[in-house]
Amino acid sequence: MAHGHQKFQSQQKNPKKQADIKKSKGHDQKAAALAALVYTCTLCRGCTQMPKPKTFKQHFESRHPKFSMPPELVSVEA
Repeated sequence: MAHGHQKFQSQQKNPKKQADIKKSKGHDQKAAALAALVYTCTLCRGCTQMPKPKTFKQHFESRHPKFSMPPELVSVEA
C-alpha cells in the first residue's frame, strides 16, 4: 500500500490510466450505428433513416407512392 507522496502520485496518475483503458476497449456502438444511417428520407425528414439504398427505395415505394422517385434511387434494384 502506498503512503504519503507515493499515494499522491498514484492518485494523480489514475485518471489518465483509466482514460487509456477506456479508450483501448473499443469504439462506441451507438455512435457507429448512427454513422451507418446515411440515407434520410427527404419527405419524412429525419424520422426515418436507412443504412442501405435498397431499404430506402422500399420505404419510398411503400410510404410515398404518389411522389416521384428521387434520382439516386431510380437505378437501385429493390
